[in-house]
Amino acid sequence: MGKALLIVNPSSGKEKGKVYQGKTEEVLKKRYEEVEVRLTEKAGDATEFASSASEQGFEAVIAMGGDGTLNETINGLAIHENRPDFGFIPLGTVNDLARSVGIPLKPEKAIQSLEHAMAVPMDIGRIGDQYFMNVLAIGMIAQAVDQVSVEQKTKFGSVAYFLEGLKAFNRNELLNFKLEYDDEVWEGEAALVVAGLTKSVGGIESWAPDAKIDDGYLHIVILTKLGLLDAANMIPQLIRGNLKNSGGVVYIKTKKLKIDASGDDLSINVDGDPGPGVPAEIEVLGSHLNILAPKESSKKRFGPFVLNR
Repeated sequence: MGKALLIVNPSSGKEKGKVYQGKTEEVLKKRYEEVEVRLTEKAGDATEFASSASEQGFEAVIAMGGDGTLNETINGLAIHENRPDFGFIPLGTVNDLARSVGIPLKPEKAIQSLEHAMAVPMDIGRIGDQYFMNVLAIGMIAQAVDQVSVEQKTKFGSVAYFLEGLKAFNRNELLNFKLEYDDEVWEGEAALVVAGLTKSVGGIESWAPDAKIDDGYLHIVILTKLGLLDAANMIPQLIRGNLKNSGGVVYIKTKKLKIDASGDDLSINVDGDPGPGVPAEIEVLGSHLNILAPKESSKKRFGPFVLNR
């Protein structure tokens, strides 16, 4: 079945990328006639490798790494008219896309699932000339999370995000936002605005339980209050998957969004990394990629829309 490219970030997963490389090659060779491997050395490599594979007519591109590597790979695929199937082995800190698609979080199981994975349609988002696969966030908590270093991520994992977010939470700082969508406008103060394509944000799979990876929508959650009492009231609703009906929460579902906010040197966090500043325009590209999902998960989550390939 053609040729596949395996992109490996050797520093991901506490530098276990190369450990899993050989096992992944073995599985992919059961599915594809030829498997080529490229190792990333610097930022932008995964984008370049994926773009080149698209131009050369590869059937699939599989990325092994964290959210940054996956985001780069998607940015290399999305710009082309003919796009290879996209697969990945999650080695990141949070792995929201894996949670939403049903890809096992344990690398060994994720590797084995590739052999019989099915290609299913997946939305991606575009903000300016950049593409994203999972989530955008803006607010003082998002700004704080941007300050988490690679060393902190490697040493403390998701706890590093929690600690930085908690510091911002305690300051309870609000920004003035303006969101334009579907001929409507929302303006007001908020602590955080999160726009997601999938149900999982920050490892919380109940964040937007109605979101599907191919529904064509951004699911936007605006937290207008973030004091201790507000959080205490929101947490039970979040656990039940009912955050959008909580007090202090505004929920918007849209295909396009224009966002602006007050503040110095504000940037939008894109798939876990600092992105462009405001104002910014965002749109959903419906079913723009085909993602390789476990066969059993594909039938359960995507029903009749599965592409049996």
